[in-house]
Amino acid sequence: MSWQAYVDNNLLGTGKISKAAILGQAGGVWASSPGYTLSADEQKAIVNAFNKPDEVLASGVRLAGQKFFTLQANDRSIYGKKQADGCILVKTKQAVLVAEYTAPVQAPEATPIVENLADYLISVGY
Repeated sequence: MSWQAYVDNNLLGTGKISKAAILGQAGGVWASSPGYTLSADEQKAIVNAFNKPDEVLASGVRLAGQKFFTLQANDRSIYGKKQADGCILVKTKQAVLVAEYTAPVQAPEATPIVENLADYLISVGY
């Protein structure tokens, strides 16, 4: 399966995720939803955020120019909120899944979708 297919089918295809990208931990965008552009600085900050979760809790996270308030951060997952919308970032062995959801979708609906895809990618070495 291509990386784009994971974004299109496993994330956007659920109807719960509105925008998504898969970033390589070594750099670069492996796949993204149409029109969802993360700047080079944002990509670097996202990948590095998992090394310093306390800083992300204090400063928030920026995705495609939008700032999200960080609700939870650890060395695997970062969850953020911007008004009624939210974001889920999950680190795998080689990648970072970046997903946004928009109201009326809530975190308990969107989070398992991203976390389960991350678990699968980890299980197959990514």
